[in-house]
Amino acid sequence: MVDLSVIILTHNESKHIERCIRSLQLITDKIFIVDSYSTDNTVEIARSLGVEVVQNKWISYAFQFNFGIQNTPFKSTTWSMRMDADEYITPALAAELQETLPHTTPDISGYYLKRRVYFMDKWIRRGGYYPIWLLRIWRQGDGVCEELWMDEHIKLSRGNTARLEHDIVDHNLNNLTWWTQKHNNYAIREVIDLLNIKYNFGNKESVTPNLWGSQEQRTRYLKIKYAEFPLFTRPFIYFVYRYFFKLGFLDGKKGLIWHFLQGFWYRFLVDAKIYEVYRSAGKNKKDIIEHFRTEYGKDLEKPNQSVAL
Repeated sequence: MVDLSVIILTHNESKHIERCIRSLQLITDKIFIVDSYSTDNTVEIARSLGVEVVQNKWISYAFQFNFGIQNTPFKSTTWSMRMDADEYITPALAAELQETLPHTTPDISGYYLKRRVYFMDKWIRRGGYYPIWLLRIWRQGDGVCEELWMDEHIKLSRGNTARLEHDIVDHNLNNLTWWTQKHNNYAIREVIDLLNIKYNFGNKESVTPNLWGSQEQRTRYLKIKYAEFPLFTRPFIYFVYRYFFKLGFLDGKKGLIWHFLQGFWYRFLVDAKIYEVYRSAGKNKKDIIEHFRTEYGKDLEKPNQSVAL
């Protein structure tokens, strides 16, 4: 076993949670789940596999994950890890962690892992989707989830980072209707994140944007640049870039569905929702804040709080 504890957030993940847990049990028995009151048997499956589970009301991803960091029963492990329920680690990564973590030098406080995305059981290799480097392992006490509405990353308080060679796999088993509904819900969070670049609603710090920095710094830099493009123009530009210039067309028919829906339809939906906000509330910061408070029950000045409607 590796001196590592893992935090997983769940809500109705009965299709995925056993696969995730069993892959992690190759390296640790210290797995902590924060469940947002699943209505399926996610909690029962996890507990039957010896996993610690608590339930906490969902407010935002960052709030829930930081709750997990603060309340983990495994505070004595040297390392912490973030996993999503529909992910699993490969045996090759498990072996690499067993070999690498015990011999890490004190100056290294975090590790980046490559994420391999599957869609309709196909590995999406192109369109800029592999490799995606994510900071998923950090020294206990040195990492926190940044308080953003979308694309939250782990921020380190000190130290350097290194990369591991092998992958975590993101392979969701739900159907396309579930996927589109999920991304419709994601879209409003993406709207807030893009508007926040312009209005800075909550005055919250995030990772430092840097085109030549880490994956999350580069992602943040590119999102800021993306936000500067005109509404309804940028989804077309982004899709053409991904599908043609980044060779997404080589991913075949399933790749076409993925790149079109994730790279165009979803981005266009976000722009349509931004247009709706401007049409309803105008472009005054206070009016936009009030719009989200009354329409969506979201307090943009406090990312970790919801408003009772």
